[in-house]
Amino acid sequence: MSTIAAPRYTSYVPLTDLTPSPGNPKRHEIERIIESIETHGFLDQGIVDERTGLIIGGHGRREALIEMQARRGARLPDGLLIDDDGGWLVPVQRGWSSRNDLEAKAVIIKLNRLTEAAGWDSRSLAEYLEELATGDAALFDSLNYSDDEMEQLLRQVDPESLPGGSPDADELQDLGGTGGDFADSGDNDRARTVCCPACGEPFTPGQ
Repeated sequence: MSTIAAPRYTSYVPLTDLTPSPGNPKRHEIERIIESIETHGFLDQGIVDERTGLIIGGHGRREALIEMQARRGARLPDGLLIDDDGGWLVPVQRGWSSRNDLEAKAVIIKLNRLTEAAGWDSRSLAEYLEELATGDAALFDSLNYSDDEMEQLLRQVDPESLPGGSPDADELQDLGGTGGDFADSGDNDRARTVCCPACGEPFTPGQ
């Protein structure tokens, strides 16, 4: 039986060996990436361009890991390995080579643009958010949806098609904690009420 070399494969490389592409134009919310890695582990591999040895995907995750490792007492994230010297080993995708610098730059942009261009299925997103908000308040909060984003989402969803039915106009106006019914209780324990992203009903996450 013959063995065919995989055109793409995963390799664990030292974090310090990951070299970013110069002038990468993508900005990153490093603290949010760190929070995600700490909560869920390292899920999304970077990509190395074999022609240049530079990464073309995973710049933000690289920066986040460097920040995490620099912190005193940082725990090795799930999904990474550790070498004999205590350095972190990061999984990356190998096997792809750009034809030239222009193609490498185009791919760097596409890896980010393709995910943002398609948008979301508003109804499915609202149902996912409803499940998270009612089932795990901490996970819901970790998504960092703003009040404006929640309001915009609810405006795009046909309330009649959702399990919770149709919210009334007052509930739509109070979406996301902007109305009087959504204020904190004033004590040290934050009693936060939010509006369900699917049905528009107010509730306390996790209850």
